[in-house]
This record gives sequence, structure tokens and C-alpha cells, in this order.
Amino acid sequence: MSSRVYPANMEVFDSLKLHITSDKFIVEPFAGHLKNPNVLVIDRVTQDISLHDFVHDIPASAITKSIYGIIGIIRLVAGPYLIVVTEREKVGHILNNVVWKVTKTELLCYKRSLTHLNERQITINKSYLSLMEVMLNTEHFYYSPTFDLSHTVQRLYNTSPEFTSLGFLERADQRFIWNSHALTELSQQPELSRFCLPMILGYVSVNSIKVNGKTLEYVLVSRRSIYRAGTRFNVRGLDLQGQAANFVETEQIVMHGSDVCSFVQTRGSIPLFWTQKANLKRLPNPVVMDIDHMQAFQKHFDQQVYVYGNQVIVNLINQDGPEQVLEKKLAQVVTNAQNENIRYEPFDFHKECKKMRWDRLSILMERLKPDMKKFGYFMELKGSVVKLQGGVFRTNCIDCLDRTNVVQSLIAKEILQEQLVKLGLLRSEKELQDQKAFDAIFKNVWADNADVISKEYAGTGALKTDFTRTGKRTLFGALMDGYNSVIRYVKNNFQDGSRQDAMDLFLGNYIVEENEGLTVKSPLESARDWKYYAVPVIFLVAFSMFMVSVLLPDGGRRLRRSI
Repeated sequence: MSSRVYPANMEVFDSLKLHITSDKFIVEPFAGHLKNPNVLVIDRVTQDISLHDFVHDIPASAITKSIYGIIGIIRLVAGPYLIVVTEREKVGHILNNVVWKVTKTELLCYKRSLTHLNERQITINKSYLSLMEVMLNTEHFYYSPTFDLSHTVQRLYNTSPEFTSLGFLERADQRFIWNSHALTELSQQPELSRFCLPMILGYVSVNSIKVNGKTLEYVLVSRRSIYRAGTRFNVRGLDLQGQAANFVETEQIVMHGSDVCSFVQTRGSIPLFWTQKANLKRLPNPVVMDIDHMQAFQKHFDQQVYVYGNQVIVNLINQDGPEQVLEKKLAQVVTNAQNENIRYEPFDFHKECKKMRWDRLSILMERLKPDMKKFGYFMELKGSVVKLQGGVFRTNCIDCLDRTNVVQSLIAKEILQEQLVKLGLLRSEKELQDQKAFDAIFKNVWADNADVISKEYAGTGALKTDFTRTGKRTLFGALMDGYNSVIRYVKNNFQDGSRQDAMDLFLGNYIVEENEGLTVKSPLESARDWKYYAVPVIFLVAFSMFMVSVLLPDGGRRLRRSI
């Protein structure tokens, strides 16, 4: 596969020295196999960015530190800030290319002091810096200096020589590059492409394991979309461009020697115009907007079919109660669309699996098996592609988190069993359940994937992961779900506004105006009434009393009598 290895001059610099002087940021790549690589110079006064053959006479007063890449430049009230990676953790290798997780970053202000700001502006700038820290401290940013993490293996196979001659950022799938806005100023100059480090946000796991004595690499990559990105109750459904909230592309990769298999699934918010605004209820009722959904629905699936092929919409929401309005509307829109590339498969997860009868998920798997055979998966054997994936399962529940991940893991296992037989690692598909070590890794990887995606969208780990990890629903797992539900309630009602602001700032959905706090009012100065401060206190008191009544029933009864 030609797209596994790129020309050396296309690799991104990920091992550099940063020299900080009073008037410049000087970024010097470690030479490695290159002779006298160009040096990036950012003028902190004029804000010019340029390449130099070499920089002489770096003053002794310069601060020099090792960095592992440039995330980009963001403009706040105080002016531009350079964002760099200062610490990283090795995840593993995909097709012989190293993958890193970002573990620490640093924001460096161009300005040497804030004397050009008034007190009001300094306060606003601190608030913006706090939002940036919220975003940059998100745990699961990943990059590879030699491999396009934003693309699936099959998409990389279908590339041209012209594609491989492009810089990494230019050829990346822009849906999944979370620092594309921050890299805008650098990317405007093609000669700076090797300093532009594209990052994805999501989950990457690389595991080496033996099956019947033969070693293989098992990889899971989840890529979160930057379009309609946000937090649980703030962002739901589609926008006018057909982009869905919480859209995630998940790819399962198996590598054995030179042989490679890949299988892709997607998840995304129910593809309608709907809201579910936080209102202090544990689960606010979803509201379907009384407008025409068809145009945005068709835009969404035109995009999906173009990228992935045929679609099976696996809808796991309740078909009665508050969620039923969404199921009925989606079924109606799918019918009216009359799109032969789409099939709708509703499955009332909670009703079918009530009383911990999760074995009944086999009903859904049987319904999906004809589509699994039809869609297939990507497979390259001995240097030749023998199979291509022709469609995807687009799974959703209300949040596209808990129920969704359970079903995606079951679909992935069905496909994996067939792939391992085709690779000659198993004699039959039933044999996989006997591979205890591999089975444990598979389950834990998918449960970890659920937790990470859930934290990024809802603020807590996923629910129902006891089933994913063990294959069984347990009482302890149900209790943990209750705990996580309470934490979600607090975060979604009282903290997600700030998390949403942080995402919008980082992604460029909101651009800071340079005169904020001077001649322009900042949105951060919006007045908050007494309810903003009183409601969290009321909730904590009420929750404490609830815990007393649960943990100390006798005391709880006395307390209620005294009230």
C-alpha cells in the first residue's frame, strides 16, 4: 500500500527546540537525517512568520526548551499565543508509524507583558486563557508525524501520488482535525507545512496479542468530528449543513505481518432538528422542532453515502415515553426520503433488554447479519487488496454513547471473527471465544473507547460498560451507572456551558475581537442573576439529603419528621 509510507520531506516535525527571546520565537527542528533544516522564526513584535536557513547569534538570555510539535496560534484579548506540545506519551505503531498522545501543552504569549491592557481586559483575557486550558487539558488528543490519523486505511489506499505529495494538514480529513483553526496562520504558507502538526480528538488504542500462538496487532481508532461539536445538552441533532452532533468515526484495524484488515462504523446524533435543553430535570424531554427536516436530513446522508457507501441507521432509542417522538419522526423522514442507499433498523434497547436480558441483543445482531455480509470490510493480503468495505452501520441512541457503544462492539466482534478466519489465525468463527487473553483485551478496549467518548461529550464515563467489559450486566455495574448519571446531571446543568465555550473558542466558532473590554463588550461579561449561583447550592443540599435518606434510612425518616 503506497499510502503507508510518505516521502521524508512530507513528514511533520515533531522533535524540536524552541528558543524564546525577547522579540522572537525560534523553532529549530532536530536535524536527524536532514542537513541544516530550515528554522521557523516568529517575530513577537511584528507577528511575521518566516523560514530561515539558519539563525545566528541566539542570545545567551534565550530560554530554550524541547517541544514535540506546534499545535497552532490562537488570538485572545492580549494578542496571539503560540501553542506547543511539551509532553507526550507513546501509544504504539499503526502500519509501522508511531502514534503519540498529547499529555501536556503550553500557551506562550507574543507580548512580553500585559501593560497594553486595562484591568477589565486583563480579567477577560484570563477567562479566555482558562477556557483554552480546559480544551488543551482534554486527555485524548493524538497525532502521528508520519501517518494520516484522520483517514481510514481504506481511504488511504484509494489515494493518488498527488495526494502523498501534499503536506499532512492539507491532505487530512478536515472533519477530524481539531487544531485546524489554530493552524490557520501557519497553513497559509505552504513552505511551513512540516511545522503544522494535525491532531485528532477521540481514542486510539494499539495492542499486540497472540491468537493461537501467532502475533497480531489490534487497533481501535475513534475520530470525533469538529463539525457541530459540543456538549451533551447544548448540541443535539443536525444543523442546516447536515452535520450531526457527536459524530464519531470508529475504525477497527487488525495487522498480521503484512496483512491488514479494517472495519469502520459511525455514530451520530439522531439526524433531525431537535433539542433537549438542560432544565434541572434528570432527563429533560427531547423536543422535535416543528420545521422541515428533509433538506438537512438529505444533506447529511448525501455526505455519508459519498464517504462511506450505503447506510444502515441503527436506532436504539425507546419507542415509548419521551423518546418516542424522535423515533416516530425519524421513521417518517426516512420513509419520505425514499433513499435506496439507506435502511432503517429501529431496536428498542431498553424494552428488549429489560430485567438485564442483554442476551436479547442477539435479535438485533441476526437482523444486521445480511448487511454485514453485504458491506464487508477492507482486507489486504500479501500486498493485494482482496476486499473493500461498501457501507457502514450508523448507530445512535439518545446520546450516541452508552447503548451505541454496546451495539458497535458487538458488530465489531462479528466482523473480527470473520477477519481472523480469513487471515488464517482461527479455524472457525466460534473459536474466538476460546481466546481468553484476546477476548479480554477486545472487551476492555471497547469499554475504554466508550468511557473516553462519553467523557468528551457528557462529562463522565459511559454507562453499561460492565456488559462491554464482561459480557454480563451486573448489579455493581447498574449502581455505577447511577453514580455516573448523578455526575452527568451536575456537569450537564452547571459546567457544560464553559466546556461548550472552550470548544467554540478552540475550534474558531467564536473569534475573539481585539477590542473586547475596551470598545467592544465581551460575551464573558454577561451578567448572571441570582439563580446561577443559588441553583447549584440548592441542588447540593437536596442531593445531600437524598444520600442521607438512602444511606441512613432511620436518620432520614427522623429528618423528614422534623421538617
